[in-house]
Formats: sequence, C-alpha cells, structure tokens
Amino acid sequence: MIADFLAVFATILSDPYLLGMSALGTVLGITMGCLPGISSTMALAILLPVTYAMNPTAAMMFLMAVFSASVFGGSISAILINIPGTPGAIVTQLEGYAMTRKGEAADALTLSLFSSTVGGIIGLGILMLVAPLIASAAMQFRSPEFAMATVFGLTMLAYSTPGSTFRGILSGALGLLFGTVGFDVVTDVSRFDFGSSALQSGIELVPLTVGLFGLAEVLRGLDRDAPRTAQPPPLGTLLPSLRKLRGLWKTVMRGSALGAIVGAIPAAGSAIAVAVSYAQEQRLSKRSSEFGTGVPEGLAGPEAANNACVGGALVPMMTLGIPGDTMTAVLMGALLIHGLRPGPLLFAERPDFVASVYVALFLALILTIVIGVFLIRYFVRLMRTPSHILLIVIALLCVIGSFAIRNNIVDVYVMIGFGVTGYVMNRLEIPVAPVAFGLILGPILEENLRRSLIISDGSWMVFVERPIALTMLVLSIAALCYPVLRVAIGSRDTARG
Repeated sequence: MIADFLAVFATILSDPYLLGMSALGTVLGITMGCLPGISSTMALAILLPVTYAMNPTAAMMFLMAVFSASVFGGSISAILINIPGTPGAIVTQLEGYAMTRKGEAADALTLSLFSSTVGGIIGLGILMLVAPLIASAAMQFRSPEFAMATVFGLTMLAYSTPGSTFRGILSGALGLLFGTVGFDVVTDVSRFDFGSSALQSGIELVPLTVGLFGLAEVLRGLDRDAPRTAQPPPLGTLLPSLRKLRGLWKTVMRGSALGAIVGAIPAAGSAIAVAVSYAQEQRLSKRSSEFGTGVPEGLAGPEAANNACVGGALVPMMTLGIPGDTMTAVLMGALLIHGLRPGPLLFAERPDFVASVYVALFLALILTIVIGVFLIRYFVRLMRTPSHILLIVIALLCVIGSFAIRNNIVDVYVMIGFGVTGYVMNRLEIPVAPVAFGLILGPILEENLRRSLIISDGSWMVFVERPIALTMLVLSIAALCYPVLRVAIGSRDTARG
C-alpha cells in the first residue's frame, strides 16, 4: 500500500488537471463549509453532479478535497459569528467564539487550521495502517453498544458544558424531545407533527442549529444589555508561535486518536468525537473552570478530533462498504456512480484506486492549510464590518440557509422558533449546544434502545450482559455522579476545616 501510495502521489503531482481539481475542491469546500446552513454533507451532495463527467480518480480528488476542506470551513463561521457550519463545529464555538469576543479571532482560526490539519493527517495514517483492525472492532457494535455509546456521548457532553451540569442535562433532554418529532423509527407512526406534513420527517438539524446559534446571536446583538463583540486587533502574522503549538501537542494527539477511533464506528460521526474530546480536555486541564471563556485546549482537541474523523469514517466505508457517517454515504454514492463498489474486493481488484483516495485526502489536507492561511485574513475582516450590517447579513444567511435545505418555508419558521429559544436560553445561562447534540443523537438512541429491548424480549439486562455496552454504561453513570460527589467531598472538607 505504501508503494502504491508513493506511485500514485508522483503521478498526481505531475498531472495539472488532477491538482487543479483538488485545489478547486479545497476552495469550494472551505467557502461552502463556512456558510451557515450548508453542511459538509450538503456541500458534497450539491457538487456531486459536477463529477459525473470526470474519471473516477479526478472525481475522488475533487470530492475528497470538498469533504476535508468543508470540515475546517464549518469551524470558521463557528469561530467568527457563533454559527457552526457543520455538526462537528458545535463544540468549536464554545472556545472559538469566546476567543473572538476577546479579540483573538486570528489566533482561534489559525489554531483551528493547524489542529485540523494535524488531526486529519493522523486520521489518514490510521486509515492506511490499521484500517482492518479498527473496522473489525467497529463491527462488534450491535444495537446495545450503539445505544450505550449514544448515552455516553450525551452524558459526557452535559458534563463538558460550562456551568451547571444539571442545566446541561436539561438542555440535552430538550434536544432528545425534539428528536422524537416525525415518524416513529420502529412503528412508522407520525408523532408531534401538529398536523404539518413538513414536520413528519422530523426537525432538520440545519434550521435548528442556524436558529440556536445564528439568529439567537442576532437577537443578542440587538439587545442593548448584551455584551458587544470586540473588534479584533491588527492581525500581524497568521502563523502561531512554535511555543504555543508545542504546548498543545498532547491535546492535538489525544483529539486525533479519539476522532479516528470514534469516526470508524458506523453512524457515530464527529458529533460524539468532538464532545468526548472536549470533555477529556476539560477533565485533564489545569484550567478546567475556565472552559467556555476561550481556552486554547478546548479548541485544539475537538478540532483535531473533527478532522481525524474524516479518515476514521473512511475506514468502514473503504473496507466493509458501510458508511461511517452521512458524508461518506455521499462518497459511496459517487463511487457507485463510477462503477466502483467499496469493500474488501476493492482493495484486491483496484489497489491503485484505493491509493488514489489516500493521496486525495493527503493533498486536500495540505492544500487546506496553504489556502486556509491565505484566506483567513479575509474572513477575519468580516469582524470589522459595522455591527448593524453584519447582523443583517447573518439574519439573511440564516433565512436562506434554512430555506435552502428543503426549499420549505416551514424550516424558516422552525429556525425562527429556535432562534428565540436560543436567545432565551442564553439569557437564562442554559447551554444551547446539548440541544443540537440531543437532536442528532436522539433518533440513534431511540432506534437502538428499542431494537435492543425487542431482541431481548424487554429485558434491560441486555445492556449489562454485553461487556462493551456495560463499560459505556458504567462510564456514563460515573460521569453523571462525579460532579455530585465532588460537591459533597468539597462540602465535607469545608465542614472539617
């Protein structure tokens, strides 16, 4: 595989057309990823028809560049205007936007760019070296494991949110409730749609996140009592100092490993990976109480995990023909269109094409950091736009992004409703990120929980009898009990003192 990689790499470097496709995909990926309402999946779906006339290698060069670059692009809007462009960027905004408000937008963007690149390269290395092993471990997951993995992700997210853990759990519970809207995943009976056919397919993630994080920020900007975003200072160099990078290398490595492993689990996706990475960094950091105020570790870890998920999600797709997430599902469609079926036979029959996929991802990562450094300066200039103009533009993007996902005006109403909800939750100091994660993870939890109980004839022991499920259940309970025990121990020590 290494020999094939080097041979294909040399061939692609000598082909201006293939390099041009990779560069074009990188620019489009960053641009579309940072636009509110256009997720990585949507960007791939929109641009997929462009590849119909291409040969398989050129199509993969283009789509892999869009895939990888859009993941970083989603972090740009999360950092600058508090609107996550992709689900994996929801955690990014917790520290990234806080850094922007302190006038450190350039630092946040460059730290995000370098962490994403390192995480992506590590994810690619894991994909190339240990793909069969990770895919084999992921195949051990059945419905009980998926259910407990979702519970673990939700509890860790609640634990990682700044402030009260109870408020984080409450916010996540609201997200789970919103996730029940639409057809029942088991009985196919419509629920909580209030007679609207548009809601029968559920609440779309894009209108919810755009409302919670985008329109709510517009409303905060209109509120005279809300703090104003500080204007960033002169940018200077866009390359972080070696001292800063050296101090965060352990954080980036941990996030990369978590992202690659979680990404290899089918249907897990980047949402769980970044939540677990953020919680891990908060637990290990000496500044854990400051998380949510612009701590670099809280940005670097999840960003590395986010991009490492790209390589991880390709593991089950390439080796087993099972998409790791919605984005790799679109990539599978592209391969099938070009007459290629992902799976073990692809490695045996077309090792040159497998190598071209690896080269495509590697070049996309390199081009993202080169082009990203050049474009960051222009993105940060958005923060110098007069606030009333910026708020109008953000509001328009919120409406357009919500409508464009399904060309349905109901999604705009949903976005406005969640915008008001997000504003109220911000005023009450209730974290809003768990709502979005609850909507993502809720259907996964419900489907696998009910399927597990059906298989076990209603016995809850199915989650105790399976070692992996039991381990994640115990970790979830420990994560919920830890804050209570910490307060109790602290009160006891105070009473003794």
